[in-house]
Amino acid sequence: MDGEQWYGSAYKGSKQFSQWDVPTANATGFGAAADDYMERGIDLNEQLIRNKPATFFFRMNSDAMQGAGISPGDILVVDRSIRQANNRIIVGMLNGELLVRRLQDHLNRKLLLAENKKFAHIDVDPYAAFLVWGVVTYCIKSV
Repeated sequence: MDGEQWYGSAYKGSKQFSQWDVPTANATGFGAAADDYMERGIDLNEQLIRNKPATFFFRMNSDAMQGAGISPGDILVVDRSIRQANNRIIVGMLNGELLVRRLQDHLNRKLLLAENKKFAHIDVDPYAAFLVWGVVTYCIKSV
């Protein structure tokens, strides 16, 4: 031990305890009965996301979908792997603008319905630059 140097931390804390000053726990005996019924916490990623690489979060800026319960400031969970279908709420890109609307898909005619009477429905021209970006799966609201 001669010539051996020991380096400690620069900050010694507000109280000077060594590891020998801390009493050890007695690990004998039985656990609490409630431990048998203990559940793990709720993981929102596990609950809300089906396909992680294809899922995005989108903050709503408009009140166009208030009739569907989507208000400005709500966070939408959008899944790009879900196929578009009639009456689903989608995030679409029409002529470079992102829109959140309910999709009505007839034979060769697409209609984007707003859930607010202040907004007109959009009849998508077959030659317009329209793309369904994803399907809204959940809406996270702040209370």
